[in-house]
Amino acid sequence: MRICVFLSAADLDDRYTRPAREFAALLGKGGHTLVWGGSDVGLMKVVADGVQEAGGRLCGVSVEFLAAKARPGADEMVIARDLAERKRLLLERSDAVVVMVGGTGTLDEATEILELKKHGHTDKPVVLLNTAGFYDGLKEQFRRMEAEGFLPRPLGELVFFAEEPVGALARLEESRGIG
Repeated sequence: MRICVFLSAADLDDRYTRPAREFAALLGKGGHTLVWGGSDVGLMKVVADGVQEAGGRLCGVSVEFLAAKARPGADEMVIARDLAERKRLLLERSDAVVVMVGGTGTLDEATEILELKKHGHTDKPVVLLNTAGFYDGLKEQFRRMEAEGFLPRPLGELVFFAEEPVGALARLEESRGIG
């Protein structure tokens, strides 16, 4: 599978990097390709290193204003004009999406894929990896949206919340008939 991972490029502590490394190793060992924002810094670097070290492939989609931070030695690297094109290319090149910890950019990417799913424009599985309870508040907000009628489809059809890396990858593989 070509798995798009939306995540932070920030340098983060072990409670976030350890599960990210674990997911990356699982992805690489499974023979999957990481499709990611292409940066060779912070958590993005941690995940790309882990995938590559475990034998997986790397497909980066950077953006012009961050091209200097693009990872050298990726199997594929595309430089998008802007963030909108970057999101489109990331989704076009992937079979599934995992959302890891991140800031406003990650949240923007996550809500876009969920909006596309909500309206039936994609059927790609989406897993939100809730490392260290990072997305507990977002999960509660989504549940409220569902309960109060803001989501035309059940929340479970839009996104799966995984608490551990192994559960995230298992959900994606199951959704695609792998394993």
